[in-house]
Amino acid sequence: MRVVALIPAHNERERIAATVAAAAEIPGVDRVVVVDDGSVDDTSALAARAGADVLRIENNVGKGAALDAGLARFRDEADVLLLLDGDLGASAGGGDRLLGPVLAGDADMTIAAFPTAEGAAGFGLVKSLARWGIRTLGSRDFEPAAPLSGQRAIARSALDVVTPFAFGYGVEVALTVRALRAGLRVVEIPTTMTHAATGRNVAGFAHRGAQFGHVLYALVRLALESSPRRG
Repeated sequence: MRVVALIPAHNERERIAATVAAAAEIPGVDRVVVVDDGSVDDTSALAARAGADVLRIENNVGKGAALDAGLARFRDEADVLLLLDGDLGASAGGGDRLLGPVLAGDADMTIAAFPTAEGAAGFGLVKSLARWGIRTLGSRDFEPAAPLSGQRAIARSALDVVTPFAFGYGVEVALTVRALRAGLRVVEIPTTMTHAATGRNVAGFAHRGAQFGHVLYALVRLALESSPRRG
């Protein structure tokens, strides 16, 4: 089965090369694709140098639209889509744990659960909103430990159900809710992956404020959306 690793990235020059290199080393990954979402640094050049196929978007369109653009270009090449964030660095290699259950036919979607972050972080408002939305609009039987995790493996048979991707940072919540509504097998997998966490500073609060708004918007859209059926 062919596996395409799809990595959205915006101004990730510090980590993108290591992320690409680690993703390319995951057993079973056939192609690593970086969607450069309007970066103003050299993310594209560094990703290409590290061995990725790069799709460059001139203007920043947000995570969901960037993923849609990458999927539209490479969908026919993927039996399994592996979603990884651009800031994982060398820890992206932990994505190998996500592929096993999907390749074996034991799961339709796997989600990476990260270790508990050390140091300053947010207050958990976005995660609480996402968790509530998944249980309310998806399934009461699924208690998500990682409702905002962007690291996922998705079987091709599930892609029509869970896409197009939601706007911005609402991507992850929408993926989970749509999969659960359709009765797909969603499994969270503990990993040791890490990313550049935001702290309790102005930039961190601004990021989480945008994330909260995008997740709320996604939940409202999902509440109005008819339940998808598995294709």
